[in-house]
Amino acid sequence: MKRITSLMALLILILASALHLHAQAAAPDITGNWQGTLQVGQGTRSVIKISREDGKLKATMYNADQGGQPIPLTTISLQGTTFSFTINSVEATYTGTLNPDGKTISGNAILNGQPHALNLEHVTPENTWPIPEPPKPMAADAKPKFDVVTVKPSDPNKPGKLFTIRGRHVVTINTNMNDLVSLAYGIQVKQLINAPDWFGTEKFDIDGVPDVEGQPNGEQFKMLFQSVLTDRFKLTFHHDQRELSVYVLTVGKGGPKLTESTSPASNPGAFFFRGLGDLTVANFTMKDFCGGMQGSVMDKPVVDHTGLTGRYDFKLKWTPDESQFSAFGAHIQPPATEDPNAPPSLYTAIQEQLGLKLDAARAPADVLVIDHVERPSAN
Repeated sequence: MKRITSLMALLILILASALHLHAQAAAPDITGNWQGTLQVGQGTRSVIKISREDGKLKATMYNADQGGQPIPLTTISLQGTTFSFTINSVEATYTGTLNPDGKTISGNAILNGQPHALNLEHVTPENTWPIPEPPKPMAADAKPKFDVVTVKPSDPNKPGKLFTIRGRHVVTINTNMNDLVSLAYGIQVKQLINAPDWFGTEKFDIDGVPDVEGQPNGEQFKMLFQSVLTDRFKLTFHHDQRELSVYVLTVGKGGPKLTESTSPASNPGAFFFRGLGDLTVANFTMKDFCGGMQGSVMDKPVVDHTGLTGRYDFKLKWTPDESQFSAFGAHIQPPATEDPNAPPSLYTAIQEQLGLKLDAARAPADVLVIDHVERPSAN
C-alpha cells in the first residue's frame, strides 16, 4: 500500500512539473514594440519597447508626439493575461489584459489618480511610429537671445499659466510682468521695487525662436527672457540690498534625507506639480529648489543656507495653506484639520521627508529696482 501511495505521489509530481513546463512553454512572448494612443487631451502616441534580460522583462516608453526622451519602466510583468507596469518617476501605473490573439492589450493608465485608456498593439519595427530625436542642448557657453519673438496680450478667457518649449519655440501663456521678471532674474515678487501696478494685472503670451540652435538650459532660458524684457519692454533697473522677510532653508539635526541625482549636470532639471502640494524635483541643486519654491509657492524670498552642493531627486507632499501658490492664481482654503490622511504642512513635510528646515527670518536680500519700463509695442 505504501509503495502504491509513493508511486501515485511521484506521478502527481511528474504531472505537475509537466504542466508547469507546458505553461512556461505556452507563455506568450511580449518582447518587441508595442504602441497605442494614451487618451489624455487630444491623445498622445506612446511606444513601449520590451526586451528580456537575464530572464526578466525590461521596457522603455517613448512619447512619439514630442520630446523623444526615453522613460524607463520601473516594473513590468505579465501574469497569465494580466499585463502591468509602473513608472515611478511620474507616479503612473498601467493594467491591461492581453487579448487571445496575443497581439493586442486593452487597459488603462492611472495618472494623477485618474484612469485614461491606453490600448496597445504589438507591431514590427517597420510599423513602429517614428520616435523624434531628443533635442540637443545648446552649447554650454552660448548666450542666446530671441532671433524672432512675438508678444501679445493674453486671451482673458484662457485659463492657466505656462512656460514651455515646443520644438525650437520658447512659449509663455498668461504670464504677467511679475512672472517674467521673476523668472528672468531669479527673484521673488517682493524683491521687485518701483514696479508699476500693471506688472501684476496685464498678461502676455510670448512665442520666440532663439538665435542659437539647441535646447536652452536653465540659465540660458533666463537669458532669453532677459532679452525680450530689454528689447520689447525697454526694461532697465539696478540692484540694491534691503532687509526683507525671507524663508531660510537649512539642514535639520538628523542630516539631509536626499538622493543624489545620477543625471549629468548638463541635463535639464525638473520641478513640477501633479497638484498643489504634490511636487517632483529632479537633478536640482538646493539653490535651484529655493528658486522654484520662491517663484511658485512662497510669498517671500527663499534663501539657501544648507551648504549642500550636490544635485538631487526627490518628491515632496504637503497640505498647502492660504499663503501659498498665489503665483498660480490659486486661492487656497484653510486645510481641513479633521482629515487624518491629509499630508502635513509644508514646514513639517520638509523636515520629515527631506531632513531640512524652512524657517521665517529677516535677512539682507538682493532687490531689483525698476528704473524704466514700457508696455510692449505691437508686433
